[in-house]
Amino acid sequence: MTSASNVTLLVPEALQPLMYLKRRSGQVTVTDDGTSTIGHHIGSLGIPLTEIGSVRVDSGEVDFSWRPVAGSVVLLGLPARPQATPTRPPRFLLDIHLGALARRLRLLGVDAAWSNDPIENADEVLVARAREGDRVLLTRDRGILLRRSLPAGAYVRGQQPDEQVADVLDRFAPPLAPFTRCPACNGVLRQVAKADVADRLEPGTRRTYQDFQQCADCGAVYWAGAHHDRLRRFVARHTAG
Repeated sequence: MTSASNVTLLVPEALQPLMYLKRRSGQVTVTDDGTSTIGHHIGSLGIPLTEIGSVRVDSGEVDFSWRPVAGSVVLLGLPARPQATPTRPPRFLLDIHLGALARRLRLLGVDAAWSNDPIENADEVLVARAREGDRVLLTRDRGILLRRSLPAGAYVRGQQPDEQVADVLDRFAPPLAPFTRCPACNGVLRQVAKADVADRLEPGTRRTYQDFQQCADCGAVYWAGAHHDRLRRFVARHTAG
């Protein structure tokens, strides 16, 4: 029978908000039974493994399957930025609460799948969709990220959509192609002749505008209307430099 021993985890400040409240600290001692992996211990603190970039001990860097020895001191590190993704360019899947972020990423030309349709077993379905589509699941729900079956995910930092956009762009550095995706459905936009969509336009729009785009998936028609200056300012903020 294996006797229990203590293992100390050193947690950087940026990861501490993800920890269960009662465990939240920069230095946490956990009881190790001699068979649990370091990945199990990290998860027991509430920290999803998606948010860990490195695990270091005296002998060097180890992976999540490493089993601690008595008295181990383990230093957790953040993922390097930009972070590798299953595909390049990266494809994202956002949970139901991140609709505003999804629309903003689409404006920047980022592949951001999202739906607000209610579904049963939503967490399981999201994980399955992420896995099947080789997509990085973006969420602020720590519970989804703690699922071992999730191949790639990320906790989105920031309360406001613009803060969240900045976090995703900094973490994954996706190539940007503003105004090439449909904000409504994520489909690809294509230039279309005015005559081909004239029957879908209001009379004032037909008189005033000449250049149009149409979504290849949902058929929505777009033009540089009165709100376009605001959208351009948004794009400029996130593409400057």
